[in-house]
Amino acid sequence: MNKSMNLIGQYARKAVLNKINTKTKNKILKRYASLLDKEKESIIKANQKDIQFALNKGLKNNLIDRLTIDQKGLTNIKNSINKIVKLKDPVDNTLEKWSRPNGLTISRVSIPIGVIGVIYESRPNVTSDVASLCFKSGNAVILKGGSEAINTNKILANLFRKSLRENKVDENFIQFIDSKDRNIVDYMLSKMKDYIDVIIPRGGKSLVKRVQEFSTVPIIGHLEGLCHTYVDKDADLKMATNIIYNAKLRNTSICGATETILMHEKIIKKFCNPILKKLEENNCKIYGDHLIKKYYNGKIYPAKEKDWSTEYLSATVSVKAVKNCEEAINHINKYGTMHTDSIVTKNKKTANRFLKNVKSSIAMHNTSTQFADGGEFGFGGEVGISTNTLPPRGPVGLKQLISYKYEIVSNGKTRK
Repeated sequence: MNKSMNLIGQYARKAVLNKINTKTKNKILKRYASLLDKEKESIIKANQKDIQFALNKGLKNNLIDRLTIDQKGLTNIKNSINKIVKLKDPVDNTLEKWSRPNGLTISRVSIPIGVIGVIYESRPNVTSDVASLCFKSGNAVILKGGSEAINTNKILANLFRKSLRENKVDENFIQFIDSKDRNIVDYMLSKMKDYIDVIIPRGGKSLVKRVQEFSTVPIIGHLEGLCHTYVDKDADLKMATNIIYNAKLRNTSICGATETILMHEKIIKKFCNPILKKLEENNCKIYGDHLIKKYYNGKIYPAKEKDWSTEYLSATVSVKAVKNCEEAINHINKYGTMHTDSIVTKNKKTANRFLKNVKSSIAMHNTSTQFADGGEFGFGGEVGISTNTLPPRGPVGLKQLISYKYEIVSNGKTRK
């Protein structure tokens, strides 16, 4: 294994030395999208194999949903690639330029990061999304998908490599590790820092935790999406009801789903029944503190301390009363995971205070937390969402997959 993994690393390092112009990049991406169309039957066949394997293994329904690619799923993948084609090439742009009294002209110029390792689970669309984003931003990528999607991932990666070959570009810009050996992940994390510049984990809590504990390579990623929606005393009831319903139940398994609702104590009497009733009618289990329990006349379970730090990823929510916006901010900064947090209010001053003071990488006003997504931000997709304090933060798309260097020009200047 060591030898073959090091070889993959060497191939990636060599590939990334090639500087590919924008026209060629876009040509390769367009060809990749058309190959996906051409080979759709083979892709769906490979996906059926993975689904059968998952069913035999007794995987949960929500995991099988994430794993499945049908005609509609393939169309979404192709649309995603075509959006990336239309985006401006983020590499080799002059970000800033200035002249100094000492005779130097300094430019800050965008460059690729280098080699990116992506470790992910279940969703095969990650293969095409990530490969396309990394390639367009001039990076080589080493993909390690979960064993449950190996057949689908393999065909998606191989079609990208075919497009590279046809356009006479090093196919090792994209490499997929075709193995179910779990030790490979540990090897990537602990023994490949000479080959991989950054690791991006995409998957469940246990995968991300393992990456954060073992990696000797820098990481871009998030452990949990413990998102909050705070309903302020100046909120509009209809808006708050719609936003919370969407933020919690549109898709309960994504990291941008709201897990805790905070309500200003002055509006609980009027707001908690319509808001929570709509959730309960749609089979959402509700945990509430003593004040919420007092005023809500539906079915409610007593919230425990652990509920404030639980990412349910299901139709379950915890609800807490707070005295004011400050208390909401403090609660979010204590229990949240710096992912996505939202305030519902008509008061712009309060909204501004919230937006500026929650530590989240994405702070929202009168908006559903389910918009925490690179595609929705206009990034053409994402390789993940980062809750790191250092950049990049939030959805990591094309413009976040770059670094920069300083290029300095003078007419023979020497320093005094």
